[in-house]
Amino acid sequence: MTRAHVVVVGAGAAGLALASRLGEQGTPDVVLVDAPPGAQRPPERTWCTWQSGVHPWDDAVAMRWDRVAVHDHAGRGATYDLAPLSYTMVRSRDYERVASERLSRSGVRRVTAVVTDVEDGTDVAVVHGAGLTATWVFDTRPTPPAQPGRVALLQHFRGWWVRTAVDAFDPTVAGLMDFRPPQPPGGVAFGYVLPTSSRAALVEYTEFSRHALSSEQYEAALTTYCSDVLRLPAFEVVDVEQGAIPMTDAPFPRRLGKRVFRLGAAGGATRPSTGYTFTAAQRQAQAVALALLEGRDPCPPAAYSRRHLWMDGVLLRALDEGRVDGAEFFARLFRTQPVDRVLRFLDGTTTPAEDLAVMSASPKAAMARTALRR
Repeated sequence: MTRAHVVVVGAGAAGLALASRLGEQGTPDVVLVDAPPGAQRPPERTWCTWQSGVHPWDDAVAMRWDRVAVHDHAGRGATYDLAPLSYTMVRSRDYERVASERLSRSGVRRVTAVVTDVEDGTDVAVVHGAGLTATWVFDTRPTPPAQPGRVALLQHFRGWWVRTAVDAFDPTVAGLMDFRPPQPPGGVAFGYVLPTSSRAALVEYTEFSRHALSSEQYEAALTTYCSDVLRLPAFEVVDVEQGAIPMTDAPFPRRLGKRVFRLGAAGGATRPSTGYTFTAAQRQAQAVALALLEGRDPCPPAAYSRRHLWMDGVLLRALDEGRVDGAEFFARLFRTQPVDRVLRFLDGTTTPAEDLAVMSASPKAAMARTALRR
């Protein structure tokens, strides 16, 4: 067994963020364990977040928008200026490239292995399959919740990277939520349109519902959205992205023992009501790195407050039981609240006073009945 001070298991968004921060601050003897090429590595994906100031991965940002558009189910659209925020796109290939450059400069070691188990111990933890022991281990591999929640939905999606022969997109505006597609029972469906030029964009179909769709259903939904809703001219699909994110009020423990922790989506960084994960994973990584630098217990902090998690649980159950029209709920938030407040609410960083304002825009009777049932 080879001894390390810190082992980070998994080279996804959270693992790369933590390993990079540890390397940059000079934490000694850090090892990042990445799965070999194949099914255990996550597919390419795109992360979008809103930022003020410099993005922590600015050299990996592929596109930035200062305006977003929202359409309700009836087809009414509005465009919102985000200042002082901006909406940013990071593609996983660029993120991984930049992270590799940072890691190579910092001296963090990288190991390719299939980790079979992480065993906690009094003095060290053992990373089985990688031949490593460590003072601290942070496991970022996807994992199911510790126990079932009251409600379990999926945010599942397929996106087409499309290219047109003529101008078809406004590259200054990101289509953040478009609720014009047909709505599923007990959930919500919407489109994204993220243009990178006047002739290229990521067009995505997303659902919040209990089950993912078949490949044929995703293709049909995207075809209908591009042709009947967006009315795009002839286009070619140059790349495809697909994924499913759990939306549940189930717990995701961050501490697994004295020396073993979970981080990122595995450690509760996914906002249950929206699926956003990237920014919260960055916050967790920053907090862990600072704790190690200062010699404190490095357990990752909770990504969201109990207040936000309670609100998420109520909303998820209301959507699942059909008490709330999801398309109208989210569209109404943008119509009635300052856009920066809505974006921070979706990311779980609003204050209690702002949450009360957001709640005032929700269907109060339906949400109250759902809360009482919980």
